[in-house]
Amino acid sequence: MYNLLKGKKGIIFGALNVDSIAWKVAQRAYAEGAQIVLTNAPVAMRLGEINKLAEECNAPVIPADATKNEDLENLFLKAIEHFGGKVDFVLHSIGMSINIRKNRSYAESVHEDFIKGMDISALSLHRTLAAAWKLDALSSGSSVLSLSYIAAQRTFPGYGDMADNKSYLESITRSFGYYYGKKNGTRVNSISQSPTKTSAGSGIAGFNAFYNYAQKMSPLGNATADECADYCITMFSDLTKKVTMQNLFHDGGFSYTGVSEEVMEMFMDKE
Repeated sequence: MYNLLKGKKGIIFGALNVDSIAWKVAQRAYAEGAQIVLTNAPVAMRLGEINKLAEECNAPVIPADATKNEDLENLFLKAIEHFGGKVDFVLHSIGMSINIRKNRSYAESVHEDFIKGMDISALSLHRTLAAAWKLDALSSGSSVLSLSYIAAQRTFPGYGDMADNKSYLESITRSFGYYYGKKNGTRVNSISQSPTKTSAGSGIAGFNAFYNYAQKMSPLGNATADECADYCITMFSDLTKKVTMQNLFHDGGFSYTGVSEEVMEMFMDKE
C-alpha cells in the first residue's frame, strides 16, 4: 500500500455486498489510510451485508435515502461530527431501474417508474452535491466520483432507461464540477467502468453477452471491480488535483476500439 489517502476522510455510498465496486473501494480506501463513513438506503442495508464491511473498516454506518434531501443533509452533518472536520472524498455508487427489474423494453417503459429510476440513479448525485454545498461539507481540493457506463453515449439493447440515467448523471458531473471547481477546487468526475459482475450489473438483460463481447473487444480485457477500486483511489488522492468534469473510461480500451480481431474472426468466412 502507498498511504495515498492518509489523513483523508470520505463517504462511500452503495456498498451492498462483497461483489460491489463500492465495497472494494471502501476496503482500498481504508487500506490506504483513510477514515470512512458508509451509507446506503435502509432497504439496501437490510438486503446487504454492510455491517460486515463496517467492522472490517472501522467505519460507522449512517443510513440515508439518496432521494431525500433531509437524509443527505443529516448524513453530512453526522459525518462531519464523526470526522471532526470536512469530507475529502465521496463515492456515489447508486443506480436502479424499476423498468429493467420488471423486464420492460425501452419502448414500453412506464414513465412514472422511469422518473423514479432517474431520481435514484442520477438526480441523487445532484441532491448529494447540493446538500454538501448547502452545508459547506466538502474540504478544499476534495474529490467526488460517481459510476457510469458507456451506454450513456452508445445504445446497448437491454440497458433500457439506465442509459438515460447515466447520461443525466454525466451531465450533472460536468455542471456541478464547474461550480465546485470555482468554489473550493473540489473535483467532480464519473468513471465509465467495464461490464462488471456485481449484483446491479447482473440484473441487466443479456449481461453475460455484454460482458463477453466487451472482453473480446477490449485490448486489455474488462476491468474488474478491484481494478476500478484502484482507479477510484487515485482519483481521491492528491495525484489527480487537476482532473475534473470528466467521464473517465476504465474499460480496457473498449470505448475507443472500433472492432477487434477476435470479434472479426467470429464473422469471417471460414471457407
